Amino acid sequence: MPGDEDYQALLKRAREKIPQAASSGERFQIPEVELFYEGKTTILRNYMDIVERLRRDPQHLLGYLLRECGTAGSLDGRRAIFKKKMIEKELMGKIQNYTDIYVICTECHRPDTKLQKDGRTLVLMCEACGAHRPVMVIKATKAPEVKALEEGKIYELMIEDISRRGDGIAKVDKYIIYIPGVTKGTTSKVHIDKISGNTAFGRVVRE
Repeated sequence: MPGDEDYQALLKRAREKIPQAASSGERFQIPEVELFYEGKTTILRNYMDIVERLRRDPQHLLGYLLRECGTAGSLDGRRAIFKKKMIEKELMGKIQNYTDIYVICTECHRPDTKLQKDGRTLVLMCEACGAHRPVMVIKATKAPEVKALEEGKIYELMIEDISRRGDGIAKVDKYIIYIPGVTKGTTSKVHIDKISGNTAFGRVVRE
């Protein structure tokens, strides 16, 4: 049986081999986006603060945001520039989606991870618990095209944007449809309650 000193030495060596987490146990938070506008251009002034919190390549996050937002853009020092008008809620949602896919460990739910390539597969490696998983990016499916719109009918609609009041916005032919309680980028079954000119109002049908 090893003595107490031998046990303590073994325990010390074992602890040294445990991966060191990059964060403490406090709740992980992404910095709130700080936006300002120059014409139709949106400038994210604290972009690098967000990147440093996520511990990811600035170009990797930017490429994701540009694809998801359907626009062009570039880095400018510690800022990111997007060639279209964007709202804080929309951009913050995209950054949160990126974090869920490329940063947070699905086993221990901590952000102490890094990305590695395994052949052609991108793998998320957790430095806190040792878990690893391939990165799976879920692409939104396009809703079936709707040619006309009638009151009292139900349509499957893609939510394309969010209004200033927080309602979802879908578009069908010449109509703009406002639907409360939905999220941008999702597809919902919507009952058309009212049509007034080129504007319509609907509600989600819960199954």
